[in-house]
Amino acid sequence: MVTNVTSFGRSGLYDWLIQRVTAVVLAAYSIFLIGFLILNPDLNYAQWSEFFNSTCTRIFSLLALLSLGAHAWIGLWTISTDYLKAMGLRFIFQAACGLVMFIYVVWGVQILWGL
Repeated sequence: MVTNVTSFGRSGLYDWLIQRVTAVVLAAYSIFLIGFLILNPDLNYAQWSEFFNSTCTRIFSLLALLSLGAHAWIGLWTISTDYLKAMGLRFIFQAACGLVMFIYVVWGVQILWGL
């Protein structure tokens, strides 16, 4: 049986719900970006920059970035608990995934907000 050491006491239903909500956010963000690209066929750098300088776009992009991190964490946690039976290997895998996701989120925030 898999222990709940790295799940922080979450239930399976909570993980399932977060997966679904983040998937909807990511789908909506993808549609939003594709719609912008379709509506602006002669897109240039100035328009693209103006689009991402909009506060609404930045907030939606941040939400999508956080959703991607949460979605990936739950997916990778599930994979690691299902397939990595050695506790040490599972811990190293999960720690590496958590570190990489943290770095990506911080990097994404810096890119979006210019911090």
